[in-house]
Amino acid sequence: MNANAALQMTKSMLAEKRVEQTVSVIGSTAPSAPGTDVEISIVMPCLNEIETIVACVRKAKAVIATHGYRGEVVVSDNGSTDGSVEAALAAGARVVHQPLRGYGNAYIKGFESAEGRFILMADSDNTYDLNDLPQFLALLRDGYDVVMGNRFTGNILPGAMPWSHRYIGNPALSGLLNLFFKSGVGDAHCGMRAFSREAYKRMHLQTGGMEFASEMVINSAKAGLKMTEVPITYYPRLGESKLNSFRDGWRHLRFMLLYSPTHLYLWPGTAMMLVGLAALLGLAAGPVKAFGLTFGIHWMFVGSLLALLGFQLINLGFFARMYSLSSHIDVTRDGAVTFFTRHFRMESGLFIGLVLFSIGIVTFLFVLGTWAQHKLDVTHSIRLSILALTLSVLGAQTVFSSFFISMMVIKRSGWQ
Repeated sequence: MNANAALQMTKSMLAEKRVEQTVSVIGSTAPSAPGTDVEISIVMPCLNEIETIVACVRKAKAVIATHGYRGEVVVSDNGSTDGSVEAALAAGARVVHQPLRGYGNAYIKGFESAEGRFILMADSDNTYDLNDLPQFLALLRDGYDVVMGNRFTGNILPGAMPWSHRYIGNPALSGLLNLFFKSGVGDAHCGMRAFSREAYKRMHLQTGGMEFASEMVINSAKAGLKMTEVPITYYPRLGESKLNSFRDGWRHLRFMLLYSPTHLYLWPGTAMMLVGLAALLGLAAGPVKAFGLTFGIHWMFVGSLLALLGFQLINLGFFARMYSLSSHIDVTRDGAVTFFTRHFRMESGLFIGLVLFSIGIVTFLFVLGTWAQHKLDVTHSIRLSILALTLSVLGAQTVFSSFFISMMVIKRSGWQ
């Protein structure tokens, strides 16, 4: 027997064992009737999971019956063609249909259709043990808004997670998410998590793909929801995986960067601009020797480019934050944006921009006048010209950026 056959047999034995643990109490629950007082809804997305959907639905119904919960099982089908829908219905689930493909789209449809006060989400590939439901529900009853499963503090069975995901992908993405958004979550991409309906309403979830998992954690952190984690066991899956390591990893990373303009634009832009201005001002009078090197006029060009690029990045960062606030994509404000929106006035921006522009133009005119009279050497005139042109461009950018930002926030009272 080769290694692949042995691994498949192990997976099948694990799945059969977990089904056998629940089959004795399957018949004691029925799908929830509309209008009943449902406490917990177990929501599972499904796309061609014929090998595992029945086991997952049966296990979900069994744990509800065993503990006497008022619950329901909702399967959100995302266009299955292998008989998964019929199998889920026969097993006792309530099936809703989401024709718009995507992991996030399927879950959002399931959440909107769920009737429970609390919602537990878990994939329908039998990789999560739904018998862990009681520890999730107990924490929700104790007042937590979001309860995340953590596979790393729990148990990851052999063959359940590729080594690249376990030791590189998941830790790196979770670390970046915590760095950017201070969520404090150790396994940000675990597919088993639970939350209250009120918490779900405050998350304002919108993404339709795999980045949905990151969006939920990020929005929970931004909304100030009370979060905690519980250790869980992660099992090998049966059937073909829907994950694409690089594509899905990039989607998570892209979403985090786009959702954090402060880290993507403001901090890099500020660093570039400060270094650029320091180089410009420091070299305006002449070459500077440091660390055994001579920094001459060529470094003034580099400084000018850094200053202009940095200022442009800062502008883009504020534009992105203003857009997300005005369109209600992200209603939270970080410290930089709070300070800026509290003190910004279009008139102030216009004044600062015009002053910079005027200084640049006056300096440039001075350079032209003295050069025409041959009273200024060529090298020194070039230094002042670089400084003058940089200040002029920065001033013009400030003026037009002030108009643009004011246009974006004009409808938000109290900012003007």
